[in-house]
Amino acid sequence: MSEVTIVYCRPCGYEKRAKEAAAALREQLALESDLVPGRGGIFEVRIGDRIVASRSKGHFPSPDEIVAAVAAARH
Repeated sequence: MSEVTIVYCRPCGYEKRAKEAAAALREQLALESDLVPGRGGIFEVRIGDRIVASRSKGHFPSPDEIVAAVAAARH
């Protein structure tokens, strides 16, 4: 199990965004992440049990925002 988990709403079509975020984390921080399908509009990036980035009303974190949030949370 990796340190970073990306939980995404499969019925909402967020899998592509989750894969893009995972690719950015791999390329920029050399981190692997687990992709976990969910429901109900969820999109969260977690380190352990802590949510470091998530979808909020009208805003999706970009891959760069996710990388920055994970990097900040790890230091």
